[in-house]
Amino acid sequence: MIARDGANTSLWQDTAAFQPGQQVSTDTVFDVLVVGGGITGLSTALALQQQGKKCVLAEAWTLGFGTSGGTTAHLNNFFDEPYYRVSKHFGPDNARLLATAAKEALTAMERNISDYQISCGYSRRPAYLFATDAAQAEELERMSEGTQDAGVDMAYINESPFPIPYQRIAQLPGQGQFHPTQYLHGLARAFESLGGLILEQCAVHELEHRGQQINASTDRGILKALYAVYATHIPPGVNLVHFRCAPYRSYVMAFRLRSGNYPQALGYDLADPYHYYRTQEVNGQQYLIAGGADHKTAHEDNTERPFRELEACVRQYFDVASVDYRWSSQYYESVDGLPFIGQLPGNPANVFTATAFGGNGMIYGTIAARVLSELITTGESAYKTLFEPARIKPAAAFHNFVSENAAVIKSFVAGKFAAESIPGLASLAAGEAKLVRMEHSRIALFKDEAHRLYAVNPTCTHVQCTVAWNQAERSWDCPCHGARFSPEGKVLNGPARKPLEPVQITGL
Repeated sequence: MIARDGANTSLWQDTAAFQPGQQVSTDTVFDVLVVGGGITGLSTALALQQQGKKCVLAEAWTLGFGTSGGTTAHLNNFFDEPYYRVSKHFGPDNARLLATAAKEALTAMERNISDYQISCGYSRRPAYLFATDAAQAEELERMSEGTQDAGVDMAYINESPFPIPYQRIAQLPGQGQFHPTQYLHGLARAFESLGGLILEQCAVHELEHRGQQINASTDRGILKALYAVYATHIPPGVNLVHFRCAPYRSYVMAFRLRSGNYPQALGYDLADPYHYYRTQEVNGQQYLIAGGADHKTAHEDNTERPFRELEACVRQYFDVASVDYRWSSQYYESVDGLPFIGQLPGNPANVFTATAFGGNGMIYGTIAARVLSELITTGESAYKTLFEPARIKPAAAFHNFVSENAAVIKSFVAGKFAAESIPGLASLAAGEAKLVRMEHSRIALFKDEAHRLYAVNPTCTHVQCTVAWNQAERSWDCPCHGARFSPEGKVLNGPARKPLEPVQITGL
């Protein structure tokens, strides 16, 4: 079973771990260092290797450890940011350009699956968007007009494969789905077969620039390259991009149905937050996969509540026999709705990033591979301006920028405390966590089921916000920019580079 960045097990983890096939030579100067082993990193590394570049991919944990191992793997030519809003903010030509990028990404994924014989349960499916009340019907009308204007097929119909009541429903043909970790491992094998190098358990800490060369300090020594790509969901360190994005958690459950009537389609309501559905056969068993109940990271006190809400929603419409899997995952939204793909602001011209994919990571990760590989090999891309990380956003987005990053709360904690001086420590139950306030200090405490106590400084090592406990995934999550840490303080997700500071408790 592959590892992932949460305590819950996703439907996709029952896959044999990938075994990288080569070792690194510290004397090698690679053309490109790709940091991150998810959909974006693997797709980009493969695209560059196909074009004759010598690439190394460094993953801090294992392939698919982050959001790519927790996606619902909807493959769409439409996005969370609807085309009518893209047209309003960026112009109708850019809305059509975005639609072209999505179409090309679907084709590229299909070509990879065919060319490299990747067995990942891929299929094309229609998608259905359903409005359940008058307000949603108005939104669906705007979406339909904007989608068609962008050149994407979308039409109202009278029937739905989903047992969910609706006022109006529209269909988009030619969407897709697959088993994401099987696809990732297929990309990895193809990349290695072309001479690419994959290094797992290889966190990249800092980039040192020596003329045109980058020397990257990593857990496996120094890696040398002419270009670097941060395909890490959000770039590490402190960057302007972090203040143009907001982190969100999304919740997913996989159900077995008594009836055996699994809709062979993708479905989406227009609630806020919306719910989305599809099916997938895994190891001979069909599952209904439902997601939703999204919220900003660390802005939900009870992270079990979204699971209960999602399950209740599904049971209202489907004949549920069992809940076999449940998990949550993280994504980032930009203030203007489009991702940032290109040269990383504040860095030399040979450092690139791809981030803020919203809930469309599989498609945007594939789009990013094309854009980044073109920028690195030719310096140009038809999509360069559309996704430019340093672009000037519409003035209306400035309010969102301020609200996403209004509070930065600093805290201080000393390195050692006596157990008897910590309020509430004696009553801390197994499986429970809490933030304890003391004079001038805060301590983040967690006691596991074996009654082992973990104590850390709750100050995020990114920009000093205070983390909050995520009970569902057993992690300390940062509400400002989405860094996540294990109970013992290890970095699970960036942009933090350093672990939470351990706190010594004496007298236990």
